[in-house]
Amino acid sequence: MADRHNRQIRTHLKLETGTNRQGITEKELPAYARIYKRHPGLRGPYGASTHFANIEDTTNHEYAQYQLANFNRMVKTMGRLGIRPTVRHTTCSAALILFEKTRFQLVRAGISAYGHWPSKETYLSYRLRGGRDNLFQPVLTWKTRITQIKQLAADTFVGYGCTYRTTSPTRLAVLPVGYYDGYDRGLSNRAYVLVNGKRAPVRGRICMNLVMVDITDIKGVRLGDEVTLLGRSGNEIVSAEQLAQWAQTINYEILARLSPAIPRIGVR
Repeated sequence: MADRHNRQIRTHLKLETGTNRQGITEKELPAYARIYKRHPGLRGPYGASTHFANIEDTTNHEYAQYQLANFNRMVKTMGRLGIRPTVRHTTCSAALILFEKTRFQLVRAGISAYGHWPSKETYLSYRLRGGRDNLFQPVLTWKTRITQIKQLAADTFVGYGCTYRTTSPTRLAVLPVGYYDGYDRGLSNRAYVLVNGKRAPVRGRICMNLVMVDITDIKGVRLGDEVTLLGRSGNEIVSAEQLAQWAQTINYEILARLSPAIPRIGVR
C-alpha cells in the first residue's frame, strides 16, 4: 500500500530472543532484509524490539542476560544486512528498574507507570541492590458509591449460590460494580472495600454488576457514600497486590481488566 501511494511508513521488527511467542528469528532476517530492499515504501525498520521471558518472576536473571545478548547480536546482523534500526527497545518495567543495559532509545514502562511493582521478586532484587523503598507510589484509585442499604436478620443468605449466611443481624451495602467492570469474581467472600476509611468485607458472590459488602461495624454510612475498591481511604489501603492475592492472580490482571467503560478522572 505504501508503494502504491508513494508513501513511506515506519515499521518495527520484533526479534525472537527466547520467549518463543512473537518475533523474527535470526535465520529469517535475510528474508526480511530482501523485503525492505524490494519495497521503497518501507523506509527500513525504524525500530527493533524484543520481550523478556523471565525477568519478573525470579531473582536469577541469567536468562534475561542471555536474551539481551541474543538481541544485541541480532541487531548487529541487521546492520550487516543493511537494515539497521534507528531505535531499539527491550525494557518492560522490571528491566527498566533492574538493568541499565536494556535501556536503549525507547523504554516500555507498563505497570510501573501506574506506580506498581511488577512482582515481589523485582522489588526484592531492587532492594538487594541498595534501591530505595519508596521508588513507586500507586497513582490509580477505583471508587464507586453505595446504591442501596438493607438490614438483614441472622441466618440469612446473601447472593448467588447462597455462599454466605449471616451469623448475626447485618447491615449490608450494595455497590453498582461487578465482574463485568473488572472486579474479579474470585474476590467473592475474600476481599474487602473501604467505606469511610474502614474495612467492609465482601459478602456472597461477586455478581455481573453488583457487589454486597458488610457495613455493620461502620458507623454513619449513608446511601450515596463513596466506597474505595482499589486505593487508599483514611489510614487503610486496598492494593492491586492484595486484590491479586485474594483472586489468585497477578496485579497486572487486576489493573488490565478494569473496564474501558469505567470513567477515568485525571487528578494532579
